[in-house]
Amino acid sequence: MKYMVLILLLSINTAVLAQKNEIVKEKWHWGNPVKQDTTAGYVQVIKVDNILYISGAVSTAVTPEGITQVYLALERSLKSFGAGFQNVVKENLYTTDIEAMKKYNDSRKAFYKKDFPAATWIQVERLYMSDAKLEVELVAHLPKY
Repeated sequence: MKYMVLILLLSINTAVLAQKNEIVKEKWHWGNPVKQDTTAGYVQVIKVDNILYISGAVSTAVTPEGITQVYLALERSLKSFGAGFQNVVKENLYTTDIEAMKKYNDSRKAFYKKDFPAATWIQVERLYMSDAKLEVELVAHLPKY
């Protein structure tokens, strides 16, 4: 009888623990003390386990300068958790002018130093900011310790 009670208690404990299967999210948002933008409702970087999910950085111009501006902002986002472009495994790029992006792609490629991630580039009619012409988001992996 004691063993039956013990098994019952263990199974209840296991069920309760399984229901509390919450993930731990660490956040960074441009030095903001609340670590998120409560107006639009997003965070710039969320770290779950060893993965960084980086919200889009934007530019109002698809030019070498505008592209560099985006990737410098992404670099700052990566550095918030001690990462760099060598940690990036996925890039999603949204632009209102894919031909200009292709023309000035060398500005982007310089940040990866020939270690490119999986990437998807999409031309869109418009981005969240009405004057934005380019937005890039990343997924990066940190080493497991």
